Amino acid sequence: MSRHGGSALSASERHAVGEDSTAQGAAARPGGALPLPLLRRGKVRDVYEVDANRLLLIATDRISAFDVVMHETVPHKGAVLTQMTAWWLRQFGAAVAHHMLAADVETITELVPALAEHRAMLVGRAMLVRRTRVFPVECVVRGYLSGSAWAEYSQTGFVGGQRLPAGLRESDRLESPIFTPATKAESGHDENITLVRLAEIVGDRTATELERVSRSLYDRGRAIAEGRGIIVADTKFEFGEVDGHTLLIDEVLTPDSSRFWPADRYAPGRAQVSYDKQPVRDYLADERRAGRWTGDPPPPTLPPDVVRATSERYLDAYRRLTGAPLDVSDDAGLP
Repeated sequence: MSRHGGSALSASERHAVGEDSTAQGAAARPGGALPLPLLRRGKVRDVYEVDANRLLLIATDRISAFDVVMHETVPHKGAVLTQMTAWWLRQFGAAVAHHMLAADVETITELVPALAEHRAMLVGRAMLVRRTRVFPVECVVRGYLSGSAWAEYSQTGFVGGQRLPAGLRESDRLESPIFTPATKAESGHDENITLVRLAEIVGDRTATELERVSRSLYDRGRAIAEGRGIIVADTKFEFGEVDGHTLLIDEVLTPDSSRFWPADRYAPGRAQVSYDKQPVRDYLADERRAGRWTGDPPPPTLPPDVVRATSERYLDAYRRLTGAPLDVSDDAGLP
């Protein structure tokens, strides 16, 4: 899980207001691959300004691990992230207001005619969204004890300031999901915060709303995924505001924002196989243990089989969730 810092603008907030950390808050500028001002180029997404009320988000095939962007790209990863988010938003229907206006290239080019000549770059991976004032927090919901939550619990018995029952094992299902909001420090690492701190940042009423909606979305998403053989161990949501209304934004229940486990291989008491970039993380961890990589840029070259295995995991997660393979016949890739 990642992003966001208390009083500083979050990555997604820079999407919304046109600031870019690499340009010291410079205004929207030309220089991207599209005839629109490029607001920000992140680790995975390129964000363009359509007008005062809309943004174009493009998920590339770039991949990062341990806060380092790899030289190689993962085929179709960006399309999976965009189309899986769109699929979830359709499943939720009217249950939550969100920022998506369109995620199919035909509708996007109809709404923004200037993009018509750039269809190949947009197909599958572009999403036209409403521009929001982003709340600088991540709304993390955990249904299983894993990752940093397991590390914290094993040392203290707490997760995000909340005491959990004694004797839990790694990857155990929690009796009730827990809500553990976070911000992101300037160093790029997560900072878990208490519910009191969340209320200080966004206000009491908004904090209550964010927790309620996050829990509801997680419960619904987990139930849908379980029926398709996938465990959603944890996930994070992000929200923004337009005209006093709270909208769900950014990616939703994807392998990059969530921990997906195949249900038929679930075995508590150990780390689980996951539908994400685990092959990349495993390879990099091996390189560090062998002393061939320090953990800092530049990263080592990823072998083709690691790239292929990672792509297959993303595509498999999409197929299992939606019940159909992702059509990537027109996806030329985007670094």
